[in-house]
Amino acid sequence: KQCFYISVPSPLIDSSSLESLLLSPKKKHGAAVRSAGRNRRFFLWAFVFLLGFVWMVKLWLDFDSLLPESKSPCLVSRRREKEQKQATIPISSPPAVASSSEEAFFWKQPDGMGYRPCLNFSPQYRKESAEIVADRSKYLMVVVSGGINQQRNQIVDAVVIARILGAALVVPILQVNVIWGDESEFSDVFDLGHFKGTLADDVRIVSSLPSTHLMTRPVEEKRIPIRASPEWIASRYLKRIRREGVLLLRGLDSRLSKDLPSDLQKLRCKVAFEALRFAPHITELGNKLTERMRAKGGPYLALHLRMEKDVWVRTGCLPGLTRKYDDMITRERLARPDLLTSRSNITYRDRKLAGLCPLNALEVTR
Repeated sequence: KQCFYISVPSPLIDSSSLESLLLSPKKKHGAAVRSAGRNRRFFLWAFVFLLGFVWMVKLWLDFDSLLPESKSPCLVSRRREKEQKQATIPISSPPAVASSSEEAFFWKQPDGMGYRPCLNFSPQYRKESAEIVADRSKYLMVVVSGGINQQRNQIVDAVVIARILGAALVVPILQVNVIWGDESEFSDVFDLGHFKGTLADDVRIVSSLPSTHLMTRPVEEKRIPIRASPEWIASRYLKRIRREGVLLLRGLDSRLSKDLPSDLQKLRCKVAFEALRFAPHITELGNKLTERMRAKGGPYLALHLRMEKDVWVRTGCLPGLTRKYDDMITRERLARPDLLTSRSNITYRDRKLAGLCPLNALEVTR
């Protein structure tokens, strides 16, 4: 707190040198303070950035857990992967306890939202059933076409038409597809014994025509209008089937009306949900696949690509797998031009750009 003065001759030191000598320590000290402040701010921002980056990485890894009921196979959390690695379950043994409430709900049989089957037929229907089942004079033959779903729908309608006509139904014939070449018969796909037994009180089902009708030439009908009513069916075919004994129907896809009287609609439901059941060997294979899926856990995606050969032939498009398969489809289309269901005067490229082609396997994967 005291001040001392030293007198020196002016020629020994000038004012600028003295000023620089007195002020230089202050400048160095201020620069050091400013440099330290900048360093602290830099490390602070770096620390904040690092925390933000770590938080974003964690958020990305656990993104599927943030989405309610999200089970996307592309966003499987690391926690689930770790659990699957720790608990390896044999394929053949189903799990004793579900890993979560969601999985337990997934494998639980649906309760139908409170709805119950109502197949209580009217007294009039039951009274007519005894006479229809006992009849041995009228027989209905049907040829069903298309894929398994179309064939199934046509079989359902065939049973209802047989009931309308009071005729016995010969086991439906599955038409051999010109593209697939599948020669499977009804009993190869469906449980024939169960089919007959379930419908024993509604329509008589026979495996083939009896000897009394083998020499009868069946009346063949192909021109059934779309959504034909039961009254139209009866007025059109009842006299003919009584006179000839055998009626052959083709092309039943969407031909019978969906607006049926209550008893006939119940019969339709009975055929679809009770009588038509897959053959034992198909059911066994399906159950085996289901057990393996259940044992390994999910998630699973059921995808129907619709990549059958006839799809590409009929649409005028190419599967795009390899040149070998593209050439195969081209040859098939040239051999059967009648199968092409859309415009034939445009090229495959123009057809694809116009949105007239289904996605090929590569596009679906992407």
